[in-house]
Amino acid sequence: MKIYNSHKYINYIAAQKTPEMRYDGSRDIATWQSEARKKLEELLGLPFAKCEDLFTITGRSEEEEYIRIDFEFQSEEGYFVPCNLLIPAGEAKARPGVICLQGHSTGKHISIGVAKFEGDVDTIAGGRDFAIRAVKEGCCAIAMDQRYMGEAGQSKTGSPACASDNESMAALLVGRTAIGERVWDVMRLIDVIYAHFTEYIDIEKLICMGNSGGGTATFYASCMDERIRFAMPSCAVCTYEASIMAMHHCPCNFIPSIRRYFNMGDLGGLIAPRPLVVVCGKEDPIFPLGGVEESFTLIQNAYRQFGKEDLCHLVTGDGGHQFYPDDAWPVMKKMVPQCKMYPKM
Repeated sequence: MKIYNSHKYINYIAAQKTPEMRYDGSRDIATWQSEARKKLEELLGLPFAKCEDLFTITGRSEEEEYIRIDFEFQSEEGYFVPCNLLIPAGEAKARPGVICLQGHSTGKHISIGVAKFEGDVDTIAGGRDFAIRAVKEGCCAIAMDQRYMGEAGQSKTGSPACASDNESMAALLVGRTAIGERVWDVMRLIDVIYAHFTEYIDIEKLICMGNSGGGTATFYASCMDERIRFAMPSCAVCTYEASIMAMHHCPCNFIPSIRRYFNMGDLGGLIAPRPLVVVCGKEDPIFPLGGVEESFTLIQNAYRQFGKEDLCHLVTGDGGHQFYPDDAWPVMKKMVPQCKMYPKM
């Protein structure tokens, strides 16, 4: 066989190579998780140096269905992350908390259903107003701007800088990755929740969710931080060969050398046995269903080692690259006590 196309050759190499750190069932899975998490941390370019959170409330408002608290915190020395906390109106109590991570969009305002730029209305309509839906489910929700998106790096048109200007590529030159930076911010946000928001959020019912790029950050953050008790990544979990290696994707998706050690389904074993709802669209052109199903089979195997197959679910929406709240939330709700069911509209 002769291959003259360099891209096809790289994909050929990947197809022949079993990831070096794939769990093969020959030893204790908890030991594998410890070693694999350490390797993933290295590949992501983590950890960064911790610092004071310098937590500051920057605004407060009351809507009919929720109270909104705007705040910011210091994630790294000198780098601050803007966030919105939505607390359901009514009885004051600690509720399940949902960390909402937008995909490639104009920013966290999408999660709270606010349109600021042209095209935002269509984006929101794709089920991406995560925080609003979480409130309707009886949860608190936190929307945060991920690096290179929204207030953390949007272009003049609002589009994410990682996609439009390739700014996230600079991180690679100093031993970082964009995904690693986003995961770090999620982990630091959890520190803030523990330190400042336990009045509102039940830390034993902490959920992380997102779609597309937000689903990717959700997935890796859930692999790294066991304080995330429930994970719901959407339109992101797929074999590398079928997705980011097969076609054009934003550079922020790439982690140097990761396919040498893991495929995405292998990494899903780091979330086990915590409840996991993987969401996809059967017509998603950039995270194809076949690659999703292949990944999910590997994830199921890890859950089987714990005897917890019932805590691992694949939800397939009848459409393309978007979130499917009416399909996904009922599955998550069964695993999270005290979340009321939001009826279909």
